Amino acid sequence: MAYRSLLFVPGSRPDRFDKAARAGADAVCIDLEDAVPPDGKDAAREAAVAARDGLFGLRVNAVGTAESEADLDALAAAKPVFVMIPKAASAADVAALGAATDAPLWPIVESAGGLHAAWEIAAAPGVAGVLFGGADYAADLGCTMEWEPLFHARSVLVAACARAGVELLDVPHLDIADELDLSASTRRIKAMGFTGRACIHPSQIGPVHA
Repeated sequence: MAYRSLLFVPGSRPDRFDKAARAGADAVCIDLEDAVPPDGKDAAREAAVAARDGLFGLRVNAVGTAESEADLDALAAAKPVFVMIPKAASAADVAALGAATDAPLWPIVESAGGLHAAWEIAAAPGVAGVLFGGADYAADLGCTMEWEPLFHARSVLVAACARAGVELLDVPHLDIADELDLSASTRRIKAMGFTGRACIHPSQIGPVHA
């Protein structure tokens, strides 16, 4: 099944896991990375392992970081339905996670280096799809998140994922209150060839599906 929507839920908020699972998204991902402060990583990891019921994917911390080894150790117990790999910059980053889990892999391209390696990342063994991390990509380039500055990156990712035969999700719309722009920008990325979009609030799922 292709994911039209993917809802992130912070690993530091296990009280929200069940609500996220019932929100209607095609996929739900417990986030151990950006949504969790450094002093909350261990507790978030334990909560993610405790939630192993076949409902959740897991975004681990970036390969090579201090937290990544602990995340890798937790993967076997957590049994996620997929694993998201933040800040993927090469096929080797994907392989490092692939060696630790049989779950489908979702690398996140969110840097100039990652975009340069997008063709190899999308085609790496075990990859089911790619997420465009537009916020960190914009920060890496020093550009805004407007349509024009990110158009090239989106185009490259669409082509790379189409060639590899994998899914492609767009960056979440960060202004939760602006449903009109959420809908308009989602129509544009769908027209480009994206297969779905990540969400950061349950209210975004309906407009994305529509």
